[in-house]
Order: sequence, then C-alpha cells, then structure tokens
Amino acid sequence: MHSLKKLFTEALQITEVAKVICLCGKSLIIKNRNTLVGFLGCALCVGFGQTFAMLGSSVDRARFASNLKTSIAGIMMKAPVLIGSGAYGFGDQPSDCSKIGAFVTKGLTLERCIGNCSHVYSRLPHGNMLNSVGLKNPGVRDFIKDILPKLSEEGVPIIANICGGTIEEYAELAKLLDTPRSVAGLEVNISCPNVAAGGMAFGVSPEIGARVVEAVKKSSRKPMIVKLTPNVTDITKIARAVEIAGADAISLINTLQGMDVDIESGRSTLDPVFGGLSGPAIQPISLRMVYQVRKAVKIPLIGMGGITTTEDALKFFMVGADAVAICSALYNDPSVAGKVVDGLFAYMEQKGIKSLEEIKGAALNQE
Repeated sequence: MHSLKKLFTEALQITEVAKVICLCGKSLIIKNRNTLVGFLGCALCVGFGQTFAMLGSSVDRARFASNLKTSIAGIMMKAPVLIGSGAYGFGDQPSDCSKIGAFVTKGLTLERCIGNCSHVYSRLPHGNMLNSVGLKNPGVRDFIKDILPKLSEEGVPIIANICGGTIEEYAELAKLLDTPRSVAGLEVNISCPNVAAGGMAFGVSPEIGARVVEAVKKSSRKPMIVKLTPNVTDITKIARAVEIAGADAISLINTLQGMDVDIESGRSTLDPVFGGLSGPAIQPISLRMVYQVRKAVKIPLIGMGGITTTEDALKFFMVGADAVAICSALYNDPSVAGKVVDGLFAYMEQKGIKSLEEIKGAALNQE
C-alpha cells in the first residue's frame, strides 16, 4: 500500500508540472499558433516520458526491495541483514532498525548476571576490538516483563540469545521464552562454559552440543538458531551434530579468544586476561568456516565476523550464507546495518540481479 501511494504521489507531481507547461503554452498562442502546437507536443512527450520513467524506476526499486525479503528458520525478514547479539544490547544502544531483517538480543541467563565490571573493552587498530563484558543481563524473567514490550515496538523480529551453565538451564530458558509471541526465535549460544564439564564450552563437543539442542527442542516451539564457537578443531563436526539434533539454522562465528598487553604496565588490557576478538581481522576465518559448514549441512546459515560494508556481506553470501549479522561495526557506526541493506539493493540494481540466490554460494565450486 505504501508503494502504491508513493507511485501516485510521483505521478501527481508530474501532472502539476504538466499544468504549468500548459499555462506557459497558452501564453504563446497569441504570438504563434504553430509554435504552440510544437511546444505542447514536446511538453506532453517529455511529461509522459518522465512520468513513466519515474513510475518504472519506483516499480524497479520496489521489486528489488521485495527480492531482499528472506525467511531464516521460518522467521520472515525484510532483508537478510541482522543486528547480531551484543551489539544492540537489549534495545538500550543507539541503532537504526528500520531496514534490518531482525535483531538478536544480548545473551540471556536464568538469573540476573552483572558480568565483568572493569577493563572489559580493548580497542585495537583498524576497527578491531577485544571484549570481556561477560553475560551481563537482567535475567530472562525481567527481560520478558520489563524489556520485551518496549523492544517489540521496533517493528522487526526479535531473536532471543540464550546462555546456560547446564543443559537443564538451556531447557528452562527455552521454556520461559516459548510463551511471548513477540519472540520470533531463539539463538542458542553453545559457546558458554559447561559447569558440569569443568568450564569447557558446550560447543566444543559434538555430543554435548547436540544434547543442548535436543533439550531446547523439547522445551520450545520457537525456531532455533545455534551459534557456533570458532575455538574448535573441526567446526563441521559440531555443525552436523546440531543439525541432526534438530537445529533449524546455524549462526557463525562467535568471537575468537585473544588478548592484548599494555606495554607500560606489562599487564593484559582486559580483566580477566582473555577476551573475545571481533572486527575485520577475523573475517577471513569467518568466511572459511562458513564455506566449510555450508558444504557440511543443509540448514540455513547466518554468517558473521568482521562485516563492515556491503562488499563484506556479499562475500559471505558467496560462500553460502543465507543471511549475515553485523556486530562490532555498530559500535563505530550505529547505522551501518541499514547502509549494508541499501548497498545490497544498489548492487542488485547495478548488476540486474533479481535475487541474492543468483550469487549465493558462487565461491563454493572452486575445489
């Protein structure tokens, strides 16, 4: 309906221009009738040409915008660009959600978690960063009661990222989030430390990762996206295991573990010592892992890791991602996700591409 109104508005604007031209033509009738005929003929041709050109352009723009629509694990999105977990917080960080496909909340736990308090960010050159914020969040119940209603006003699908210390906690989180209709889906972060296994992340073991997925599947009807850690020997084994266990989609990759040192104090710039590395530096690793996982599983993939431009996003589509998520780049530019959507639209228009399906997986046939 909005597109039709826009088309009619543009047509009416051209009509007003035509009226002015006609009035000018009438003023010439006394001087030269032949001039009037020629003038009006040209004016009508130009006017109708502009009208149809503008209408055609608007139709083309609407067509390309429509072709950016996608469905990931049954979640309908107006564009295959998401705001990734952490970057948007719980709606308390500035960001433009008007063009994105969905946004993913920061990690939710059963109870309130204060996270780490000091020295949790370390800025690195070229837009990279380390963070050790931890799982700072209000707890899932307060999220549902106090935050979710306001977050729903953004008008885009909300995907709740969940983090558990035990398999039972994952199941309980999924059960609590199954009721709110405004939660479109779950992102199950299996990078969390497994308390029962001495702190080893759930996502480094195919068997344990699969058990988490099975428990969440039994507790919730929501679409389930499983977020994989890159800190493993073979990510394809984890991907296949969670697909078999019932994951509806996979998001990858989470941050890589790293550290930085302050040469004046001789100490790590973070407290605790290590943190998650994100930004352009991890993009080649992200692309490689999306490429490998695309060849290993059939379910949709959401690629992330170092995306700051449309060109970056296109690379992920070409290695087989069905959508992309933008995270740390939002700290430098809250509008970057919308700019990437605009860039995808412009790329399709320039290349005459009707759908991103035409370039998806283009790089997979090199081997």
